[in-house]
Amino acid sequence: MKFAVSSYSLSSLVNKGEKTEKELISLAKELGFDGIEFAEIHTPDGKDKREYAKELRAECEKQGVEAVQYSVGADFIYGSDGDLDKEIERLKEEVMVAVELGVKGMRHDATGGYKNEEKKYNGFSQALPRIIKGYRAVTEYAEKYGIRTMIENHGYFCQDSDRVESIITGVNHPNFGALIDMGNFLCADEDPVKAVSRLAPFTSYLHAKDFHIKSGNAFPPCDGFFKSRGGNFLRGAVLGHGDVPVFQVMNIIKDSGYDGYVTLEFEGHEDAVTACRWGLNTLRAICKALDW
Repeated sequence: MKFAVSSYSLSSLVNKGEKTEKELISLAKELGFDGIEFAEIHTPDGKDKREYAKELRAECEKQGVEAVQYSVGADFIYGSDGDLDKEIERLKEEVMVAVELGVKGMRHDATGGYKNEEKKYNGFSQALPRIIKGYRAVTEYAEKYGIRTMIENHGYFCQDSDRVESIITGVNHPNFGALIDMGNFLCADEDPVKAVSRLAPFTSYLHAKDFHIKSGNAFPPCDGFFKSRGGNFLRGAVLGHGDVPVFQVMNIIKDSGYDGYVTLEFEGHEDAVTACRWGLNTLRAICKALDW
C-alpha cells in the first residue's frame, strides 16, 4: 500500500508563512509519504496556472514524491454566474492543470445546494439532472487525457451516501467514481461504516480522516468545533485519536478490492507536522494488521 498526504493537511504552515506550497512536497517526503494530493493550487502572482502546475510536477519528480491527485471547487448551480456550460468549460481547463501536474485523478465539487433566499421548493432531486450533466461532460473530456474524475462526499448538499450513489449511477461512466472521505459522512450525521459499505464498490480514491464528535444534545463546546448538518459538533482529529471507525472502514475498502493510494487528510488544531507523522504511523499499522 502507498500513502499520500493532502496539501490541505499542511496548509496551516503555508498560511503562517513557514512553508511555500512547493516546499510541502519535500516535507511530504521527509515525513515518509509516497505521494501528495494537491487540494487546489495557489498560483503565485504573475504566473500562469498551467506553468505553475509544471513547476510543482518538476519538484515532485525531483523529490521522488508522486503527484497523485488534484482537487478543485465547483458549483453546477451557481458557478460561472449560473451558466452551466461555462462552469463545465472552466472545469475542463482545470483538467488541463491536472494533466500538467501529472496526476491521474481529479475531484471536483457538485454544488453547495440552492440558496435559501430564493424561497423555492428546490432540493436534491431538482438539482440531480443538472449535476449529472455537468459531471458527465467533464469526465468525458478528462478521459481523453487519462484523468479520472470523481465526486467527494462533502459540502453538505451532496454528502450523504445515497446522494453520492445517485450521482455516480446517474453519470454512469467508467471514468467517474467516488472519492470516499471516511470522516466526512459525519458532517451529514451518517454512520461512516454504513456509508462506506454502500459506496465501496465505486471507490476511485480514499481519504483517511478522523473527527472528534460531541452530541448536539449536550452543552455546545465554545471553541474549535463546527456543526454537522443535524447540529452535532465536530472537530478534526489526529487519525486514530477521534471517533471515526478508521480500522473498520479500511477493512471494508480493502475487501472492495481497492488498491490505490490511501491519502491522509488532517484538519484538526494540533501541530500539522506532528499530526501527519502520527497519522501515517497509524495508517501503516492498520494496513499491516489488515495485510493490505
